[in-house]
Amino acid sequence: MNPGEPDNPSASVIYLCPVNEQLTVAVLGGGAAGFFGAIACAEANPGLRVLLIEKTGKLLSKVRISGGGRCNVTHAADTAAQLVQHYPRGARQLKEPFKQFGALDTVRWFEKRGVQLKTEPDGRMFPVTDSSETIAQCLLEAARRAGVQILLQTTAEQITPRPQGGFELQLTGAHAQTLPVSRLLVATGGAPKSEQYAWLRQLDHRIEEPVPSLFTFNVPNSPLRELPGVSVPRARVRVAGEKLEYEGPVLVTHWGVSGPAVLKLSAWGARRLHELGYQSTTLINWLPDFTEDTLRQHLLEFRELHGKKVVVSNALLGLPQRLWRTLAEQAGISPEIRWNELPVKLQNRLIESLLRTALAVQGKTTYKDEFVTCGGISLSEINMKTMESRLVPGLHFAGEVLDVDGITGGFNFQAAWTTGFLAGRAMAASGRD
Repeated sequence: MNPGEPDNPSASVIYLCPVNEQLTVAVLGGGAAGFFGAIACAEANPGLRVLLIEKTGKLLSKVRISGGGRCNVTHAADTAAQLVQHYPRGARQLKEPFKQFGALDTVRWFEKRGVQLKTEPDGRMFPVTDSSETIAQCLLEAARRAGVQILLQTTAEQITPRPQGGFELQLTGAHAQTLPVSRLLVATGGAPKSEQYAWLRQLDHRIEEPVPSLFTFNVPNSPLRELPGVSVPRARVRVAGEKLEYEGPVLVTHWGVSGPAVLKLSAWGARRLHELGYQSTTLINWLPDFTEDTLRQHLLEFRELHGKKVVVSNALLGLPQRLWRTLAEQAGISPEIRWNELPVKLQNRLIESLLRTALAVQGKTTYKDEFVTCGGISLSEINMKTMESRLVPGLHFAGEVLDVDGITGGFNFQAAWTTGFLAGRAMAASGRD
């Protein structure tokens, strides 16, 4: 069967031949980490039978929607030290794995299989085709060539460690059966609710409670509500009363604010924002290079040179005209006031709006169709060299099922490639033994 037909149930492999559990490993999850683990295992040890089991009828769903359908494969980084700076959770533990398989290794892996990647000015890396389907088809073809067998619409309802080693999987769905395997890789992705990890708790693993990461801020009563689509390439976003802030592009939306600065702030502050019930006051500094004193001096100099210009009609400092007008009006400046007529009180209000626009955040929204959680299998219970459980021999984990998450920019995929690769290679080596 051809795994290159991921949406067709008939593309799944019907497993009929007798199973030798000493030569069989299973991978749960048909996403980025699962595919990378299955391919790495099968390529390193062709004598193994590698089964990839996916509970839905679709493969690589997140790969296909990533980056607006372009797939942000990884981030340009020469060293592990550079990479780990972008992981709110898991940074320390990922340093050694990234030395074994980092961003440069990812680039070479795809190039070896005919996919060229390009680097954008912000460091994100995409296929030169700008199509996520390029990445999906590469993974499907690599799995096919390596002999990975794929079972769609099949769920491992129960995992039972065997006294003599290995596991017995109770499969339900399209390929219901009792399946003995020597090694097992769990790469089922993150889950939004704690109870969705119950089946892993039964294997005695501790779960760090999952909470959302990488989300936008809902501001139902936003003073910027008439400005959807307006963006500023560099602003500083801060949560009032908290040690949470991030600097970068900000996008005004119909529902509030988004953009890399907001998304990255949500990642670093995921647990604290959850504790706050996603209710806070967010302050946006549209001019992070200025202090109150330097901004006041700049406005004074402009006023002396251009006193007859209307304040609301002449945006300064590179800000979008629509944003400038709104901030000026929010400061109480009427449309006809010129700079040489502007009272000091209103100028101070304008400075406040430019440096500290206050938004009453009341909730969050998932970024596009992407869903990232922090939380999952505690890394203290994982051997990060092999991604094997320290509690259950032969059980490996990879991807977002682990308590690892990165900010937006290709970092979550890099963690998936790295952990999947290390787990797959470790399973292959155990199969040779």
